[in-house]
Amino acid sequence: MTLDANIPAGPLDKKWTSFKNTAKLVNPANKRKFDIIIVGSGLAGAASAATLAEQGYKVKCFCYQDSPRRAHSIAAQGGINAAKNYQNDGDSVYRLFYDTIKGGDFRAREANVHRLAEISNQIIDQCVAQGVPFAREYGGLLDNRSFGGAQVSRTFYARGQTGQQLLLGTYSALSHQIALGNVEMFSKAEMMDLVVVDGHAKGIVVRDMTTGEITSHAGDAVLLCTGGYGNVFYLSTNARGCNVTATYRAYKRGALFANPCYTQIHPTCIPVSGEYQSKLTLMSESLRNDGRVWVPKRKEDCAKEPKDIPEDARDYYLERKYPSYGNLAPRDISSRSAKEVCDDGRGVGPGGLGVYLDFADAIKRLGKHVIEERYGNLFEMYHNITGEDAYERPMRIYPAVHYTMGGLWVDYNLMSNIPGLHVLGEANFSDHGANRLGASALMQGLADGYFVLPNTLGTYMASQFGKKVDASAPAFKEAVDSVKARVQKLISIKGTRSVDSFHRELGKIMWDKCGMARDKKGLEEALRKIPKLREEFWTNLKLLGSADGINMELERAGRVADFLEFGELMCLDALNRNESCGGHFRTEYQTPEGEALRDDENFDYVAAWKYEGDNTAPTLVKEPLVYEEVKLATRSYK
Repeated sequence: MTLDANIPAGPLDKKWTSFKNTAKLVNPANKRKFDIIIVGSGLAGAASAATLAEQGYKVKCFCYQDSPRRAHSIAAQGGINAAKNYQNDGDSVYRLFYDTIKGGDFRAREANVHRLAEISNQIIDQCVAQGVPFAREYGGLLDNRSFGGAQVSRTFYARGQTGQQLLLGTYSALSHQIALGNVEMFSKAEMMDLVVVDGHAKGIVVRDMTTGEITSHAGDAVLLCTGGYGNVFYLSTNARGCNVTATYRAYKRGALFANPCYTQIHPTCIPVSGEYQSKLTLMSESLRNDGRVWVPKRKEDCAKEPKDIPEDARDYYLERKYPSYGNLAPRDISSRSAKEVCDDGRGVGPGGLGVYLDFADAIKRLGKHVIEERYGNLFEMYHNITGEDAYERPMRIYPAVHYTMGGLWVDYNLMSNIPGLHVLGEANFSDHGANRLGASALMQGLADGYFVLPNTLGTYMASQFGKKVDASAPAFKEAVDSVKARVQKLISIKGTRSVDSFHRELGKIMWDKCGMARDKKGLEEALRKIPKLREEFWTNLKLLGSADGINMELERAGRVADFLEFGELMCLDALNRNESCGGHFRTEYQTPEGEALRDDENFDYVAAWKYEGDNTAPTLVKEPLVYEEVKLATRSYK
């Protein structure tokens, strides 16, 4: 199989403009003839649903939450990047592009990243027009702050609630189209399978999470906007419901899964406090603007109160190791640095798995009221969870799984290798390489939904006149029957172990063997353990209730079943990539200073995996990464 990314010809900074000038169009009257299915209603899903409906398409939007307002996009805290250069500190579209390429350790597709940087400024204007209450400075201009991996202030924010405010903006646009009758909204409906007719994506199968009814829906194109797969680790910053099911079922129908081993570990999360936890809580990276990260220099000081440790006995390790970026070093580097000091026995808090994030200097310099204005809700959340006052005592933080850079393979049009199946936001692989810069997830979700897909979809739709299918086609019945059989198989196992016990065990394997650090021996061990755990799952799972009506255990069982297969694919991808890059850190491949050591000669490609059937190894398909503007370089933040 050969992959064609369909990247337009011409200079890098002219590709997107050239594409728009020559792209195929569908006139407004003809758009009304097409039905578009959108799965997911977060930033990418809601933005694309509202925009396509505004253009004239008939849209069906599905989400498993009870309302689009509960999409996990709402949890994003710190901000969204754009290259407006309001701070007059040297930012530009090119700098945002280069920072993103460099931050991803030169493992992203150049043309997609430049397009993202170009569109970034339009996103801010769109959101302001919708009433998103971005912070403003005294002169009235929108305020900015810095995030990791950048030496400029380009992150727009609404206190620590940026994701919530952006989602409310997209939700208002979506609600308007629902009211007009242009979007039909299906809540509490979980996608269970993709329907492929004559090689094209033409529908989905969903389960009504209230009644248990399994139905199919036909469309002329399918858009997956279903987020990432971080919950394969069990403990992550993701909402409990986040899963890989939609993209993994598409993978099993023929869509290529690209770079599944690329997982982002966020450096500033509240540490694990006990076995009872089912998720972790993120503390926004924006806190590193004013908070200083440190641990005691001596192991014997770790049990002391932080106020009793003098300044000269503290190791501000990020400032020491990366003086140019300091506490705003990129997430992968900051996370590994935290792990190193904790592995050295200098971690703080229960189990020694924590480092301090200290605001004493910022409060002294700026005043407590300024810190409250910038981060008040984050400090309140930290207090509610830990019982500690971060104004008086440093926060304790530790890295945790946050975002996933891998996803279904897409071309420049955001279409997968299955014609008609488009993938947006975190669900695709295309923009972040091996590590995502902070505040770029919101940027990608809105760029894909508001500006990219509405311009690229016409290329496919123009070829679909007279090719409409309906749910009576044999492929729909086959997909529905397959889903029903899978549900009944889960219900009929009658074993002794709960869903969560399997998920927790899988998560521990993944974190230990395919987490912040990986090696050949550990990955091979994981590849032996996961199939055995999966075999036990299908023979010893205990599910209460029936397939009819509300059954949250059944919902979780289906998702965990997919994680048990997908985890193996992740480990296989990590084992295949004999290099370190970004969030993929193989301990065998590192510089003498402990930094990631890439192998550009052998691994400068996108690893796209093709499903070949159960109990059969997937096939690796490579998309070479070609850089026209950027020169490959060793990533340095010193």
